[in-house]
Amino acid sequence: QVQLVESGGGLVQPGGSLRLSCAASNIFRINTMGWYRQAPGKERELVATITSGTSTNYDDSVKGRFTIDTDTAKNTVYLQMNSLKPEDTSVYYCYVRGRTYSGTYRDYWGQGTQVTVSS
Repeated sequence: QVQLVESGGGLVQPGGSLRLSCAASNIFRINTMGWYRQAPGKERELVATITSGTSTNYDDSVKGRFTIDTDTAKNTVYLQMNSLKPEDTSVYYCYVRGRTYSGTYRDYWGQGTQVTVSS
């Protein structure tokens, strides 16, 4: 019933920008929204999270380049990615920790969107 719909991935040149979006549906309260990424043969790693709509956490590799924000009315989280580097190439997964009206807090994952940074 809970659905996370991701969009915004694609191919971009080094130094370029992309904006990822993730809309969550059928969730009545959200604690944390964020983004993780996973490259082939590697473990999934944190990129950025935002908790209670205000408290942000970024991996050191993206600080100063990426910005996470939310639209609470739309249950949507965004990741603005600037100054992209080839090492940012990965599948980016939307993450939500939240609860349904009658349930307990759980972790939910999007299906992933490919980001490729190459000249």
